[in-house]
Amino acid sequence: MQVYGLIGNPVGHSVSPPMHEAAYEELGIDARYVTFEPSPESLGVALDGASALGVRGLNVTIPFKEDVLPLVDPDPLAERIGAVNTIDFEGEPTGHNTDAAGVTRAFEHHDVSLSGTGVVVGAGGAGRAAAFALADEGVDVRIANRTVSRAEGLAEEVPNASAHGLDGLDALLDGADLLVNATSVGMEADETPVPQSALHADLAVLDAVYKPLETRLLRDAADVGATTIDGAWMLLYQGVEAFEHWTDRDAPVAVMNNALRASL
Repeated sequence: MQVYGLIGNPVGHSVSPPMHEAAYEELGIDARYVTFEPSPESLGVALDGASALGVRGLNVTIPFKEDVLPLVDPDPLAERIGAVNTIDFEGEPTGHNTDAAGVTRAFEHHDVSLSGTGVVVGAGGAGRAAAFALADEGVDVRIANRTVSRAEGLAEEVPNASAHGLDGLDALLDGADLLVNATSVGMEADETPVPQSALHADLAVLDAVYKPLETRLLRDAADVGATTIDGAWMLLYQGVEAFEHWTDRDAPVAVMNNALRASL
């Protein structure tokens, strides 16, 4: 039996196990997807143990996405983003970042062209992945963050990117084509990081928050006629990319999506 899993702390809330195990069942793969919750101090030992025990691959979540970077051989994209969310243990442990593909494939699934101007709200881990993902597609990226200096630091690394504060979102989104909320605003309360006055019908809005699926930002965007994409699509496609890295097989996307949404 093959073993894959998720490493983080905490991981009890994760909906990745049913999503991946539905794919194994669909394709007849003898595998399980389990969760591991080591302490931060034992992360290196945990990865060594996983490798020694024959674990095929691990997803990585908070707070370890940056901490695992020096413990694996990161691919160029993961190194640029500065975070790893997928580890492949075939040979020397290699690190990948599939969050970027989660962003682009979520837009593509909704027939949204990855071109023009994109606004990324947030400059943390999800914001970094979204900014690099869009820039690599040729999108002119505008990064807006509460702490402007953090947005400036990210904009220096991302091609064709500029940094802004949150107070200028109306002007930033005027004429923009894409919007990604890469913050957690909307997860704990019915709040939005973007005023509705800044939204318009020509915008495609991806909210990385997936609990709840319908955030205030997405409701506001739908009200003005914008294309809306909930965070479960990003979660799905980062998982699809990880599955395909590990198995070298096409993922059963519809089956994984059904299992994911049933568990939310």
